[in-house]
Amino acid sequence: MARAVSTRRKAAFTAAAWLVAFVIFFPILYAILTSFKTEPEAIAGFSLFPSWTVENYIEVQTQRDYFKPFMNSVIISVGSTLLALLVAIPAAWAMAFSPTKRTKDVLMWMLSTKMMPAVAVLVPIYLIFRDTGLLDTRLGLTVMLMLINLPIVVWMLYTYFREIPGEILEASRMDGASLLNEIVYVLTPMAIPGIASTMLLNIILAWNEAFWTIRLTTTNAAPLTAFIASFSSPQGLFWAKLSAASTLAIAPILIMGWFSQRQLVRGLTFGAVK
Repeated sequence: MARAVSTRRKAAFTAAAWLVAFVIFFPILYAILTSFKTEPEAIAGFSLFPSWTVENYIEVQTQRDYFKPFMNSVIISVGSTLLALLVAIPAAWAMAFSPTKRTKDVLMWMLSTKMMPAVAVLVPIYLIFRDTGLLDTRLGLTVMLMLINLPIVVWMLYTYFREIPGEILEASRMDGASLLNEIVYVLTPMAIPGIASTMLLNIILAWNEAFWTIRLTTTNAAPLTAFIASFSSPQGLFWAKLSAASTLAIAPILIMGWFSQRQLVRGLTFGAVK
């Protein structure tokens, strides 16, 4: 029988949750408020009361081409996610339903690649991109971000697939389903919540990636992360304009996360409750 929770305790937990959420969200809120300040107000110091000017947004739109890096971010993040799913779904299927004695070792090796500092392989990656003509191209960044996030995608899908009863797949094989039909028509529809949450998380990670996008692009394939970095110049940091550019960059991902939060939570808790 479930243990009863008093109203006072519920209120305390709710207040604590809202407080933690506010602390986490406060830097974003402050950046949004700073974007509506004049440059002298932004430099002056901490203040939660802007003058509510939109000149920073106008200047960002007129002096810099926002639409081009925005489209680059969309193409690179969505493209790398779809490419990662194309590789990760069969890989996770093999590890979940046809494991070998080396499966856990392979999973741990894939996870260990995320522990390596990115700067450690910057020089060879840069030289490879330069020699193959992938430098400052959408294709190069798409492949790079796919490889960076592939271990996380495989791990998440492997966890979701492990919760699916293997008997269902065996029944489809007895009915004459091929391996491709088994993955596409049986396994994938059953794991839609997990695949959707994995896709959303990968898009967020690719959208926010700054290290590789800044170092492997200049102008043609520069996404919004490089667009934000362009407001840092030898003359100094323009805080108000930088905040406006950051707000424009994070707005699409915040809106997407807000409308898909139920699907994201459902996918992240997929298989947690039997």
